[in-house]
Amino acid sequence: MTGRRTTGEARIRLRERAARLYLEGCTIQSTARQIGRSYGCTRTLLLEAGVRFRRRGGSNFRKAAV
Repeated sequence: MTGRRTTGEARIRLRERAARLYLEGCTIQSTARQIGRSYGCTRTLLLEAGVRFRRRGGSNFRKAAV
């Protein structure tokens, strides 16, 4: 479905699915693969859905120095 414009109800459903996947812990890239869209399109859908993006790079937890 890449390369096609999605509008109306179909876009709303796609946006909700993308947001659900991302909020469940998927990366933007894996969300894009699952919904059949590009990274950029998926990021735009997530922005439209009002999703707050996670920071890049995973956990920054470090053990205390001994």
